[in-house]
Amino acid sequence: MARNESAATAVEFGILALPFFTIIFAILETASVFFAGQILDSAVNDSSRLIRTGQAQTAGYTGDDYRDAICEGLYGLFDCTDTSKLRIKVTTISDFASAAPSTPIDPSCYVSGTNCNLTVAQTYEPGVGSSVVLVEAYYKWPTVVNLPLFNFATMEDGTRLLAAVRVFRNEPFGSGT
Repeated sequence: MARNESAATAVEFGILALPFFTIIFAILETASVFFAGQILDSAVNDSSRLIRTGQAQTAGYTGDDYRDAICEGLYGLFDCTDTSKLRIKVTTISDFASAAPSTPIDPSCYVSGTNCNLTVAQTYEPGVGSSVVLVEAYYKWPTVVNLPLFNFATMEDGTRLLAAVRVFRNEPFGSGT
């Protein structure tokens, strides 16, 4: 009877199952967060070209049109209809030295843990030829695995804040050169 090991595998699996599945889910969550960040960054990069080359200005894009251009590059992985999740800000700045991304949430959120909504105002000012433009996109990506020490959420509501920013000088379109 002392040598009977018929349930040893089940007991060992029971002991190791929680850490094993925690690590598996942490790997999957990490992959999904990085994948989402890359998709958002790529969509902002591709849509910024419309502004940089003057195509958006020539076509008379509005903020909603530009939002649609970004959403086309998100391949349906993001909820583009909810402005509480996706905020886009396009502003013209004086020069590259003055490029500073916005604070997307209220800084008191980190202290109090409340009011962690996106506070960056949505604007669309694509500028004219040779303008320096700052394009910012922020998205609250939902996290699935919210375990202690394996939590990718950066916001109180269990989401992770993703950001993509581009600063560029528009081509000299419309100036006859």
